[in-house]
Amino acid sequence: MIDCIINIFVWTFAFYGVLEFIKNLFFLFTYTKCRADGINVIITAKNQEEQIECILRSALFKIFYGKEEYIKNIIFVDLKSDDSTMEIAKKLEIDYDIIKVLSWKECKELIDSINSC
Repeated sequence: MIDCIINIFVWTFAFYGVLEFIKNLFFLFTYTKCRADGINVIITAKNQEEQIECILRSALFKIFYGKEEYIKNIIFVDLKSDDSTMEIAKKLEIDYDIIKVLSWKECKELIDSINSC
């Protein structure tokens, strides 16, 4: 009786594993174009010098250790430059290649230069 229950569990998990494997293969071959380019995330902040490091580090944690595999760059833009938000973000830019710190003018030029699909 116990042998039968163990066999049912083993075969159930094996069947589930095969289904997950097929699902992942389908996802890989269906969305390969999106994976090649990646996604750029733009984060804008104004007067967030107390929280900006926590916000950027939590975004990095989700990218490095989570399921956010398609993010290529995090572009940080400070809307008001009279506090130390930009300086904190620039320190993180030195540590992490994925973070790019831009001024509002540079970000506007970047967005304007993007070709529409």
